[in-house]
Amino acid sequence: MLYPLTFQPIFKERVWGGRNLERLYGKQLPPGVPIGESWEISDRPGDVSVITNGPFAGRDLHWLMENHHRALLGEGHAHQRFPLLIKLLDAEEKLSLQVHPPADKAALLGGEPKTEMWFIADARPGAELFVGLKRGVTRAEFEQKIADGSVADCFHRVAVKPGDVMFLPSGRVHALGAGLVIFEIQQNSDTTYRVFDWNRKGLDGKARELHIPQSLQSIDFEDFEPSLIRRESGSSGSSSEVRPLVQNPLFSVEEWVSDSAKSLSVRTGKAQILALLQGQARVSDGKTEVSLAPGQFCLLPASLGSATIASTAGTRLLRIHAVESTSQ
Repeated sequence: MLYPLTFQPIFKERVWGGRNLERLYGKQLPPGVPIGESWEISDRPGDVSVITNGPFAGRDLHWLMENHHRALLGEGHAHQRFPLLIKLLDAEEKLSLQVHPPADKAALLGGEPKTEMWFIADARPGAELFVGLKRGVTRAEFEQKIADGSVADCFHRVAVKPGDVMFLPSGRVHALGAGLVIFEIQQNSDTTYRVFDWNRKGLDGKARELHIPQSLQSIDFEDFEPSLIRRESGSSGSSSEVRPLVQNPLFSVEEWVSDSAKSLSVRTGKAQILALLQGQARVSDGKTEVSLAPGQFCLLPASLGSATIASTAGTRLLRIHAVESTSQ
């Protein structure tokens, strides 16, 4: 009954956003405003992705979760909402220095935990990430520098280029620097505590709210100078390679790189998402075919059993799995 699914992006105006999603991926952005986020696959209250293809066009992802839960996710998932949130982010300017609460603190703080992964799709020369703490920074020093406005000095900075990957467990302080476009894979959560926002005004002309007490309770003060994900060699053939990027209790991500036109058969006993980085691809379950261009996404329901991905030379895509869960 289910088939490869595509969705309508949900665009988010952000003070730090730009127009690069239009430039790079042809997204039809609202005119004249800075767009920082495109929520590509979302089951957040008030922000649920609408299906754009096939018999269920016009229905949304939460309707699928309510009516076709097992066919969509497969066995072993007890989530009431789709467990992942998939985004494109355009950081024309740097984001606030921030943290997401870990699972053992989130409920007490009235929020939700959020672990995420960033894939750098585009980067201006000199672009960098703020991730984790400089080695030796103490909580007392961090609090003092919040007070005097120099807390950015406590953050570890990592220069990045397209193709780099960073994993961000909840509790890790972080921010995107200016001049970056990323693919973001994360838990279905929207809880962010801001530590510092560069003394800038929000879209309403007022200073954006900070969340210092919540941040201090959430930050892992033993998290020093994390590194970019090192790509491990994966399965390969004469013209393609599958490289594992992330495997954790919430989601797994691998990168598929093809040097020539290629057809790959994939098993879909569990839900997975395909995110096209570059090139062109056609995804088919034998009945429904979806064509993907860079910056586009496809959800393969568990009930398909298998699907075929046919790609052009130079195609790169991310294959994302929601890991089994017995609780929400």
